[in-house]
Amino acid sequence: MNSTECMDDYNLDKNLFPFVYIIVIVVSIPVNCSFLCVSYIQVRKKNELAIYLFSLSLADLLYTLTLPLWIDYTWHEDTWQFSALLCRISAFLMYMNFYTSAAFLTCISVDRYLALVHPLKFQHLRTRRSALLVSIFVWVLETSLNGMILVKDETFHKVCNSTDHVLCYDKYPLEKWQAILNIFRICSGYMIPLAIMLFCYQKIYQAVRHNQKLLLSITITFFFCFTPYHAVLLIRSINEPDNGNFIHMFKPYRITQALTSFNCIADPILYCFVSETGRTDILNMLKRCFCVRQSELQQPTDATMTSIMKKNTTAVTLNGSRDRLNLRMRQVKK
Repeated sequence: MNSTECMDDYNLDKNLFPFVYIIVIVVSIPVNCSFLCVSYIQVRKKNELAIYLFSLSLADLLYTLTLPLWIDYTWHEDTWQFSALLCRISAFLMYMNFYTSAAFLTCISVDRYLALVHPLKFQHLRTRRSALLVSIFVWVLETSLNGMILVKDETFHKVCNSTDHVLCYDKYPLEKWQAILNIFRICSGYMIPLAIMLFCYQKIYQAVRHNQKLLLSITITFFFCFTPYHAVLLIRSINEPDNGNFIHMFKPYRITQALTSFNCIADPILYCFVSETGRTDILNMLKRCFCVRQSELQQPTDATMTSIMKKNTTAVTLNGSRDRLNLRMRQVKK
């Protein structure tokens, strides 16, 4: 890697990732926290779809909480300032977000397909118990598939412009085992979920013949957030282990990797604004919060009014007692 390429590439990271990640943090944390509350309300209403939505929002929120570490990493020109364990945990949560999001979006698509295309035939599969078991299975499966990130040391040293950079999970070029793992992830975590989503949307549209905005929005969001990244990752996984030429793929890879983080804010916003149920629950939650706030503000006023009324009552009582005493004294003098 020559000096110019090093400076250009690291300047890209330093300018791009803090800008993108700060936007995602500012929007994602409050939105996903609200979304967790909304989905919990839906679970209480015996809505099995809400279990998938809760898991989806939880995965987005966990990944968002690691973004300050990645901002620091890119701000220091791709040099990891923290412990190797924290690097492994951050990389683990990043990949967990990528592929649990894909899995739960697929679950939502299948649930809508069963509800609208086969409303009676597979009704026994659309229960809270089934959704909970499927969600647990997804979490366990993705944890086991990405668990090797927690075991292997994912910090690498690379000298560039006479500077020693400590890279966190960014190995250039990719090693053979990383390329094989990436191809498996692309097939199982991206291509299969996308194919299932497209199949479900097509069948639903043929069956009910009306606008399925929620499912269409989820499919489009998944496609635009994850397709560029996985396309570049596939090219890297095929080319790099053999010839080691990665310079021309570095910038596209980093740009598409930053793009995937928008998935953390797209899913809950789309659900809340496209789904009538989501909008209703958000409005109800805001009304409850507003009513609680109003009651808190009224409490000091009520206490003050009560105190004034007590003082007035006491004053009236004292005046009445004084008048009766004066009347009796006049009667005694007479």
